[in-house]
Amino acid sequence: MFRRGQKTYVIAEIGANHNGDMELARKMIRTAKDCGSDAVKFQSWDTGIFSRTVYEENTFLKDDYRDRDDYTLKEIVAEFAVTEAELTALKSYCDEVGIGFASTPFEPEQVDALVRIGAPFIKVASMDLTNDYLLRHIGRTGLPVLLSTGLGTLAEIDDAVRVLEGTGNRNIVILHCVSLYPPDDSQVNLNNIDMLAEAYDYPIGYSDHTIGTEISLAAMAKGACVLEKHFTLDKDMFGWDHKVSANPEEMAAIGQGRDRIFAALGSKRRTVAPEEEEKKKAFRRSVVSQRDIAAGEIIDAEAITYRRPGTGIPPNLAHLVIGATATKAIRADSLIDWHDIDPSDA
Repeated sequence: MFRRGQKTYVIAEIGANHNGDMELARKMIRTAKDCGSDAVKFQSWDTGIFSRTVYEENTFLKDDYRDRDDYTLKEIVAEFAVTEAELTALKSYCDEVGIGFASTPFEPEQVDALVRIGAPFIKVASMDLTNDYLLRHIGRTGLPVLLSTGLGTLAEIDDAVRVLEGTGNRNIVILHCVSLYPPDDSQVNLNNIDMLAEAYDYPIGYSDHTIGTEISLAAMAKGACVLEKHFTLDKDMFGWDHKVSANPEEMAAIGQGRDRIFAALGSKRRTVAPEEEEKKKAFRRSVVSQRDIAAGEIIDAEAITYRRPGTGIPPNLAHLVIGATATKAIRADSLIDWHDIDPSDA
C-alpha cells in the first residue's frame, strides 16, 4: 500500500475535530474527498486515555476546565469520543464517498475494533512510540503500520521499529513528526526525512502540525510518501485542534500541490524532452563570422564569434573552424557552415 517513490498519500486528520457530531464528521469526510485527500483519519480513544489524577485536576496542558461551568475535562473527552458503532458507520460512509478510512487506536481493544471495521492500516500516535505493549498488539494484526515519531529520540524510534518487526510485521511507514502545535519553522527539521530514509529501508512520511501549506508541500518534495495533516472546516470552531488544522482551502492546495510535485519530481534518469530538442535550434549558439572572411583565408579566433540560432556549427566544435581555410567568401555576421571551410588545415 505504501512504498518509496510513490505519489504522496494525503491523510486528512479529522481526529476529534468532529466534536462528537457524526453529521459534522460526514461533512468533513465529503469535503476532504473534494479537496483531493486520499484518506481521513479519526482517533479511537475513550475516557480511559487519562488516569483519575488528570480528571481530578481537571486540566491537561492547555485544556484547562477548572474555571468552566459547561464541561469538565472528563465530560469533553466523553463528548468527543467515538464508539465502534460510530466508526463502523463512518467507515461505510467513507466507502460510499470513495475515500480511505483510518483511525488511531490507544488501547488493544480499539485496535481489534479497527480490524473488525476493516481499516486498511493502523496509525500509531507519537505518544505511544515507547508503548511496546500496544505496538506488539498492532504489529500482530499484520496491517500496515504508520509509526509517528514525535517526542522520540532516534534510539526510541529504533526500539519501536524493532518491536514491530519482532511481531513479523515489516509493513511499516515511519512518520517524521514534531509534537508541538504548532512548531516554529526552525523546529520542524524536514531533513529528518532524509535521515530516516538513510537509517531505515522503510517508506518515510511526515505528520505535519505546522500552520499553512508550505511545510507540507516541502515535505512532499523531500519524498514523503505519506502526509498527515490536521483538518477542520473552520479554524474558529469550538474544540481542541481546529486552530492548528488546515481548512478546506489549504487542504485543497495541498492536494493540488501534491499532484504537481509528484509530476515535477520525475526520474533521476537524465532525459531531454522532444520539445527541448526543438528549442535547441532557437536557444543555442552557432559559430558566426565576426567580419568579412575572404575565400582562401585561414580563419583565426578573432574572425569568429558565437550567436543564435543554434542551427550551424556549435561553439564546442569551434576548434575545427579556427585554423581552417575558408572555401568561399563569408560575409560578416553569417553562420559558418561546414561547406564554407576546409577543416583539414585546422
